[in-house]
Amino acid sequence: MTSVIKVLRRPCTGPAVWRGPDLADSEEWVLRLSPAQIGELEVALRTVRERSLPLLKVGAEDFPLPALAGELERIAEVLENGRGFVLIKRIPVERYSRAAASTIFWGLGRHLGIPVSQNAAGHMLGHSRDTGRSMADPATRGYQTRARLPFHTDGSDVLGLLCLRAARSGARITVVSSAAVHNEVLAWRPDLLERLYRTHFLDRREEQGPGEQPYSAVPLACWYGGKLSLRYNRCYLESAQRFPAVPRLEPADVELFDLIDELADSPEFRLDVDFEVGDLLLLNNHAVLHSRTEYEDFAEPERRRHVLRLWLALRKGRDLPPDFWGNLHDSGCGPGRGGITPRDVIATQKPAGPGGTRRLRAPSSTRILGETE
Repeated sequence: MTSVIKVLRRPCTGPAVWRGPDLADSEEWVLRLSPAQIGELEVALRTVRERSLPLLKVGAEDFPLPALAGELERIAEVLENGRGFVLIKRIPVERYSRAAASTIFWGLGRHLGIPVSQNAAGHMLGHSRDTGRSMADPATRGYQTRARLPFHTDGSDVLGLLCLRAARSGARITVVSSAAVHNEVLAWRPDLLERLYRTHFLDRREEQGPGEQPYSAVPLACWYGGKLSLRYNRCYLESAQRFPAVPRLEPADVELFDLIDELADSPEFRLDVDFEVGDLLLLNNHAVLHSRTEYEDFAEPERRRHVLRLWLALRKGRDLPPDFWGNLHDSGCGPGRGGITPRDVIATQKPAGPGGTRRLRAPSSTRILGETE
């Protein structure tokens, strides 16, 4: 794997390098929908309903947005070649049923990219809310809890979050430029920089298929195709240590993780996002780290925090090393890359080709609304 991973030994430059305080009083990363744009969303929603299309079958052409589509194309460009995140505000989710809001979210996502599976069950539209589970359970993932989620990235090109209901308190989302963090590691501890590009081991949190390893062996950073891509999830890096076959973390690894955490959470780098009901936050996982504070929820089930979640592969996403995703079921390039391979796909998957990758087909299951739906 390390043969295709080049270490960037100079500071990153360009719009992907930013600091939170420079953007805190700016709205250049915010799109506030106009009444006309909201009207387009509602016409597209009616079009889907009139055709009685199952959500999984809805493509961009089935969710027509004559004017807004151009804005979404610009957003996709910002996600990939700009600062790496955009906040869309004023989606009036209070007007819609959950199914209608899900359709609007899905339709917007289809204009931006290709949804990929978020877990081994093949769920394409996820739900971030407290299910009462704990991260102490190795089969639990952070979005299923109300616990604090330290800075991390998800397993796709883009993460989309649509807030349907806010928590009683907490759940603040913070974002930080991965390239800015990388530059500071280079400046502060150049001796740790190469370690970022080494193979590390991430716990798959029981999402592996039959016969697969329960962990992935991947680099945290790669410089490929003229772009830096950084992945990081300290929880998964540390919980992978439960497997005897995984090499033990070295003291320098812990120093590196401590430095990343310190930099990302520093007021000099982070940007706190006011993530409110009706907000759609889009993050490029290769370019932005994000976190969420612990939250307190309402007692009434119908008032509890509920955020819809999409993982998207960008149609014009960056080039990545062929083995970037760390297993044979994902491809480093092309549409539909990333995500977590559904178990029913693994069971019927054709053998890997000469390049050692397999193309995914859509899961046969229609269970796309998530395990807590």
